[in-house]
Amino acid sequence: MTVVCSLDDIAPGTAKKVVVDGAPVALVRIGDDVYALGDICSHAEVSLSDGEVWCDEKELECPKHGSAFSLETGEPNTLPATQPVPVYAARVEGGQVIVEVTS
Repeated sequence: MTVVCSLDDIAPGTAKKVVVDGAPVALVRIGDDVYALGDICSHAEVSLSDGEVWCDEKELECPKHGSAFSLETGEPNTLPATQPVPVYAARVEGGQVIVEVTS
């Protein structure tokens, strides 16, 4: 587990890119919950953290082609992406965001 940032570093309803153990990770904050998934779209080499967060659906939309990925499973819910992105364990402790990247 790695402390990657403060919860206050991520505005609610937004995503932030961090690198954990060499892996690009998109952190998404919804309320006081934080989700962590692979930052690179499985369809195109695009940073998902630049996309729009859909809070009600708990999805992150790729800014290039509009595929939306589940924050809980990494599965794309819309085309053109058909492959999931990795999902990582994330939690908040003492106001710090902690992420575990496993291969």
